[in-house]
Amino acid sequence: MTAVWVVLGGMLGAPARYLLDRAVTAHTDSRVPLGTLAVNIVGSALLGVLIGSGVSGAVAAAAGIGFCGAFTTFSTFGYETIGLATGGAAGHAFGNIVLNTGICLGAVYLGAAGAGLFG
Repeated sequence: MTAVWVVLGGMLGAPARYLLDRAVTAHTDSRVPLGTLAVNIVGSALLGVLIGSGVSGAVAAAAGIGFCGAFTTFSTFGYETIGLATGGAAGHAFGNIVLNTGICLGAVYLGAAGAGLFG
């Protein structure tokens, strides 16, 4: 039954990712892929909140594994970063790495802390 919850969450996460990415990209003019950064930050924060809230079972499967798994995107981050690096924008590629890893790790921590995991 857990697999069904993962699939249902993923069915919502994937289109939500697409829509947020397109909305951010349409309103920005940057070589750094800010749409992907936005989805990764939001997804990381949401996963932190879920972890900090101590959810389990169907909610954890649907929201954490399914939705957040389909919503966030490490593969697109990698693809876009390599595209920047090979396209003559090595500084932007490095900045994209720093932004995605630093801010997303911070978002998970802040989400978990806000939900009470750490105190």
